[in-house]
Amino acid sequence: MTYVVTENCIACKYTDCVEVCPVDCFYEGENMLVIHPDECIDCGVCEPECPADAIRPDTEPDMDRWVDFNRKYSLKWPVIITKKDPLPEAEDRDGEDGKMDKYFSEAPGEGG
Repeated sequence: MTYVVTENCIACKYTDCVEVCPVDCFYEGENMLVIHPDECIDCGVCEPECPADAIRPDTEPDMDRWVDFNRKYSLKWPVIITKKDPLPEAEDRDGEDGKMDKYFSEAPGEGG
């Protein structure tokens, strides 16, 4: 099992999860985070830290696409280990449907 970041992180990018990760497997895009599924040790400490409920175990239904998505972007984006402020629109965008089509950016974040 591994954990992955799902669509609800898009346009929110809460980073509470990165500070509790013991293996630094989070990577930062311009407007979301991903987890490298091969680096994740399945400890689960990140999942309850996410205010947007965007971190899910890969054992839930239909998570294969999110495992592939997280793997793809973790190879392109820089590692992030330090908590940062969420995006300004995070509260408004939390739980919004269709965020992938509306807001997703392939651009990397700053990392750090």
